[in-house]
Amino acid sequence: MRDLSTAQRRSHLRFLVFLSSISLQFISGFSNDSSSPKNETKTEGHSTSGSSTGSSVAIICLVIVAVVLLSFFLFKFWQKKKREEQYARLLKLFEEDDELELELGLRD
Repeated sequence: MRDLSTAQRRSHLRFLVFLSSISLQFISGFSNDSSSPKNETKTEGHSTSGSSTGSSVAIICLVIVAVVLLSFFLFKFWQKKKREEQYARLLKLFEEDDELELELGLRD
């Protein structure tokens, strides 16, 4: 298995930081900031629908991230299996070549 180069690691780290900053923006946008006490009755009705909307958006985002991660790991698993199959075919090809040499008497 190949090791990631430093540039690739940095780009992966930058991408993770970017995704984290976006998720923090969503979280801060869904927070309930009721600083004035006179608007409590008005914001209570709105905050329950807003928090349920925020919760559903957060759950949807988590599901999307989980699906992407699952797809990534399944793709890597598929690549590994494919590589192993190709290596097995290569070994079998060389084994058959050795048997052919023995049959033809080219090698003792």
